[in-house]
Amino acid sequence: MYGIGIDVSQATLDVAVHEQAFRQFSNDKRGFVRLIQWLKQWPITQVVLEASGGYERAALEALHEAGLPMVRINPARARRFAQATGRAAKTDRLDAAVLAQMAQLLPLTRYVPPAPWQRRLAEFAQCRRHLVQMRVSEMQRLRQLTDPVLITIKQRHLAQLSEDLKQLDKAIAEQLAAQPCWKNIGTLKGAGPILVSTLACELPELGTLGSKAIASLVGLAPMNRESGTWQGKRSITGGRAVVREALYMAALTAIRYEPRLRDFYATLKAKGKASKVALVAVMRKMLVILNARKRDAEAALVCT
Repeated sequence: MYGIGIDVSQATLDVAVHEQAFRQFSNDKRGFVRLIQWLKQWPITQVVLEASGGYERAALEALHEAGLPMVRINPARARRFAQATGRAAKTDRLDAAVLAQMAQLLPLTRYVPPAPWQRRLAEFAQCRRHLVQMRVSEMQRLRQLTDPVLITIKQRHLAQLSEDLKQLDKAIAEQLAAQPCWKNIGTLKGAGPILVSTLACELPELGTLGSKAIASLVGLAPMNRESGTWQGKRSITGGRAVVREALYMAALTAIRYEPRLRDFYATLKAKGKASKVALVAVMRKMLVILNARKRDAEAALVCT
């Protein structure tokens, strides 16, 4: 059984079979067909490629549909693995070989393709994030203006952005309400449509993994820092930043309005925990609760 690594660029796919072979294919439909035919001659453990700004999506979907065990990883993780194995140089061919070695040696989380409704919801959620960022930038520019005409123009633009956000929020909530496994998850105060839509789009593994695994996947599992008698502060690292950002905003609301999370936060503060540390713990607890609710909702749907 061989691990396969694919280094993705806009035009090409550099493919390595661990310590066996290397070939290059075009990053288009014709290249996908040729690549799938070539890979059929190898007994495969898993096929690993990096997230490459969206250039990997078409290949990832085509190979997954062909029945190949696909894995998409964070580029930083691949680079750290390369450094750990003594590979300082960086070329497309070497990167493919590193990914093939990862596929050969490491058990990695398989790619879960989004359903059609998740793809549509992801477009709405991404558009909303862009509008929020645009509104923040426009508000900052407004504070620097002194001319009344320009101020009026910016205020009108901000009003239109706010109206667009209201329409997007309504559309996102309606799409979630149509999904049996997701519509009741948001009853936890703080877990509104924005958080739930982010989880639905960016964390399809929700409900399929245990509490420790899902926290680690998002990047909310504290990492120990110890050496001999020295003990450093534990910290979180890696994971899915978009999910963490949504959980952070949700946790700010939860510690005010959700009784058990408010009490949990207060208990940690009373023990001397820093505010940010306590808030991250609330984020992790929210994620674990929502993970369990999603698992139970799917189990109930199967039973019915």
